[in-house]
Amino acid sequence: MTSEITLIVNPTAGRGRGARAALPAASALRAAGFSVETVQGEDVSDALARARDAVAGGTGALVAVGGDGMANLALQAVAGTRTPFGLVAAGTGNDFARALGLPVGDPAAAGRMIAEALRGERLREVDLGRVNGTWFGTVLASGFDSRVNDRGNRMRLPVGRFKYDVAMVAELAAFKPVPYRITLDDGEIRDIEATLVAVGNGSSYGGGMRICPGASLGDGLFDITVVGDCSRATLLKIFPRVYRGTHVGHPVVSVHRAARVELLAEGVTGYADGEPLGPLPLTAECIRAAVRVALP
Repeated sequence: MTSEITLIVNPTAGRGRGARAALPAASALRAAGFSVETVQGEDVSDALARARDAVAGGTGALVAVGGDGMANLALQAVAGTRTPFGLVAAGTGNDFARALGLPVGDPAAAGRMIAEALRGERLREVDLGRVNGTWFGTVLASGFDSRVNDRGNRMRLPVGRFKYDVAMVAELAAFKPVPYRITLDDGEIRDIEATLVAVGNGSSYGGGMRICPGASLGDGLFDITVVGDCSRATLLKIFPRVYRGTHVGHPVVSVHRAARVELLAEGVTGYADGEPLGPLPLTAECIRAAVRVALP
């Protein structure tokens, strides 16, 4: 493996933490003997083009510095290749980093860990989800949670994560369960009124909400959490349990496992790793060993 590696940076991640995190991470990598090129795009498409150019050019590793959005962008360049992927978690949610057991909020430690993993070829092949050629590491969200994202993305104020708390309150007042058709592994079809359907490659989204607590990055299967038809009062009772993953024991919640799932519902947008995928219907596939990750 070449000692020349690429850091792809989101300077706006975590309200500027991404840019600040790049410096100690790069310093740790250079101290370990690596040559580091730090790149950032003028926009998302430019950043992705630069990441893909680095991988095509034979970089020794692609290291994303930022949150789940930046990790998602980097995965589009590195998934399906033999190029190692590293992650310096410096965003707001950092759910993919948590699922991988990586350092969070300590860029120097993350840089040292990545250097040690690359030197020792301590790389693990992990699964990714894929929807119409777009890769994701954590959760594909649809229903109530994706509508909160829709509303939050339209809001200019307040800023930060509080915006999504406000959006959630607004959506609670307006939300009604919607009819879903869920097809698992080209066979079993379920028609259900659902509040939300979450397809988990990883276990959490939203900064630690363990919506799919049993999901594994190495079993070739999604965990699919379905919150069925329920009142706002029931949803408010279930919601706090999501952080512990105990919501799956509630009678209105069911969990299914499949390598492929098709979701069909009208007026619902799908989000994966917090990024919009587009309106349903969407078909997600779990791809085994899709990316080689530098791990502790």
